[in-house]
Amino acid sequence: MPLPEGTLPVGVGVIISGITSYAFFKVGQVALGKEAFKPVMTLWFVAYTLVPGFFIPVEQELGRALADRRARGIGGLPVVRRVSTLAASMAALIIVAIVGGSGWLTEHMFDGNAVVTIALVGAIATYATAHVAKGIASGSGRFPAYGIVLGGDAAIRITACVALWLAGVTNVGLYALTMAMSPFLAVSIVFARRELRTDDGPSITLREVTPNLGWLLIGSFMSAALVNAGPLGVDVLATSAEAAKVTAFGNGVILARIPLFMFQAIQAALLPRLARLVAEGNLTEFRNSFNRLMKVVGGLAVAGAIGTYLFGPKVLEIVYGGGLNGRTLGLLAVSSGLYMLAQSCAQAVIALHGHRHVAIGWLVSAATFVAVTAVISDDLYMRVELGLVFGCAVAFVFFLTAMRSRIAAGAVMDVQSLVEGVLDSPLEG
Repeated sequence: MPLPEGTLPVGVGVIISGITSYAFFKVGQVALGKEAFKPVMTLWFVAYTLVPGFFIPVEQELGRALADRRARGIGGLPVVRRVSTLAASMAALIIVAIVGGSGWLTEHMFDGNAVVTIALVGAIATYATAHVAKGIASGSGRFPAYGIVLGGDAAIRITACVALWLAGVTNVGLYALTMAMSPFLAVSIVFARRELRTDDGPSITLREVTPNLGWLLIGSFMSAALVNAGPLGVDVLATSAEAAKVTAFGNGVILARIPLFMFQAIQAALLPRLARLVAEGNLTEFRNSFNRLMKVVGGLAVAGAIGTYLFGPKVLEIVYGGGLNGRTLGLLAVSSGLYMLAQSCAQAVIALHGHRHVAIGWLVSAATFVAVTAVISDDLYMRVELGLVFGCAVAFVFFLTAMRSRIAAGAVMDVQSLVEGVLDSPLEG
């Protein structure tokens, strides 16, 4: 099939974002050292838990509503105003919570660096704006603008980080502020190009924009919490003298996510075909395609776990100066593989209109991570590794069961619910 509209510019943005994530960790640690970089790394995983968890569903619902109006020749400005108000309210509530807990965050998560806490507040505001901008761009069919926001954010962040490094700057707060600055500048570019404009139209109620937003928010946030729980769990459990170990674990998580980024690319490639099969009502071929996808994902998970166990320590040594053994990296890769399988099944459940089941499933899996981590071992790395493996395994079994249950109950998917399920991914950065 021909590539769907927007595949190339969005794909370029995704590639830039993925590559610069690894570069940001590398340059930051070269400039500051592993111990000093730890607050920035913690900021990274906290931000990419809160931001995708809360604002990807908002972006999706905005894009869906605008695309629907565009197809009917109706202006979408009232939709943008309504969803922007919702996003601003959500961002304000999160910021109030951060400010309320700023003392604890600064002292226990960011090693006394108050500027890093300020950067987190700024990141919530600017990334909320970026997700609204991406929703406008996708819903209006302006996919180059979407790619600019996505790739521009990443490019600006790494450029600023490199500039600080070359200038000999060792102030941790300034590196943290690059995360708050970059999305604002990326959105400013597309705003200046007038690519966020929308025409006026009839008014709309919040219920029309957010039919499943509540369940999507719960599921998206808990999924983002699970995928980022490893580094944050190690940070909470580590002593003040183990900052370098926290950073090393974060490096390992980023390395173990390589198959997960490949999984997202596979999904994007298969989405047009799967959507066409659903639109045609060819459910037999859809099931065959989905089964093949699960086999590919399973093979990718196994290959990723074996490859990371065998070669991960050497790669980590070359790129980030090491710090983890094959067992830790292998278990992190196993958890990433199980997460991919769980995400595949969860997306099918959403496509079968099982939003509530997905929210409950991710909530149960996150609770499993906390429970296992609390009781299974006293070893800092082992307890978190096993918590991730068990949490992701519970999610996979839960969603596989829910998917079969929805099919047995006669649930029927449509194109919009399929797209909503595939795009409801919390992995960013």
